[in-house]
Amino acid sequence: MKHIAVLTSGGDAPGMNAAIRAVVRYGIFSGLEVYGIEQGYAGLLEGKFVPMNMRSVSDIIQRGGTVLRTARCPEMTTEEGQQRAVEQLRAHGVEGVIVIGGDGSFMGAKALCEHGFPSVGIPGTIDNDLAYTDYTLGFDTACNTILDAINKIRDTMTSHDRVSIVEVMGRNCGDLALYAGLGGGAEVIIVPEHKIDIARVCERLEASKQRGKHSGIVVLAEGAGSADEWAKQIAERTGLSIRSTVLGHLQRGGSPSMKDRYLGTSMGVYAVQLLAHGIGNRVVGIRDNKLYDEDIVKACKMKKKFDVQLYNMAGVVAR
Repeated sequence: MKHIAVLTSGGDAPGMNAAIRAVVRYGIFSGLEVYGIEQGYAGLLEGKFVPMNMRSVSDIIQRGGTVLRTARCPEMTTEEGQQRAVEQLRAHGVEGVIVIGGDGSFMGAKALCEHGFPSVGIPGTIDNDLAYTDYTLGFDTACNTILDAINKIRDTMTSHDRVSIVEVMGRNCGDLALYAGLGGGAEVIIVPEHKIDIARVCERLEASKQRGKHSGIVVLAEGAGSADEWAKQIAERTGLSIRSTVLGHLQRGGSPSMKDRYLGTSMGVYAVQLLAHGIGNRVVGIRDNKLYDEDIVKACKMKKKFDVQLYNMAGVVAR
């Protein structure tokens, strides 16, 4: 293999640039020519291939987002779109592709493998919703962004004897809410994987007030409902002064943490090593603090397990 390409797909995540940088520089070190494909699979279908060199990735490891940019591409789910992708890869002499993204992006990589192009996936999503890996690129940075917001919101809630419902991202995965809620000392954490009814939430907030707490933070995963609706119902039931905050896309930006820079760099190198040996149909992950690779089909079928023990511990220490 002499020519490879790298693309980022789906939602952006801090650490993607670190992975791109590692793919390009380690690829060149390994004697490969490396292309960057702009705007994900949409750019692949449109032939947006950019030759990369050592200087192409200078001064990007500390930047959030993705210098290759990204876009949604429904066409890549169709046989026609996949054939166009294959034609573009052949036209540019590319023999292997590294895809940085989430589960939807991995399905595109799987399709390329089925059409004869070795592909390797790197998990890039703040949601941490891929079961085969302990952590995904961007999760640690997003957690720290949420923590910073919680710290600031708590200051003003304390000043006014109020409770804030802080809604965070994660789709149907509650990891962002769980880890940031634990780190931020949230009085209540609400996630889709572990149902808690409104009466129980009100009971815990009222009990907290009786113990002398006049303010509080409730961290809500977006898959478990709307912050505005939860705030309205809690206020009606308890009479507490409630405010809601939706952090939104603030969580996806920002300079990546050391952990995400490390993961992006090491996973990028690992992915190039696989392709250099002609190995595709794999995804790179980290398990028990060790990098490894897994079959892409098997990885996409794994069911994410919610850490109930950690959730229960967070509830105890928040009292």
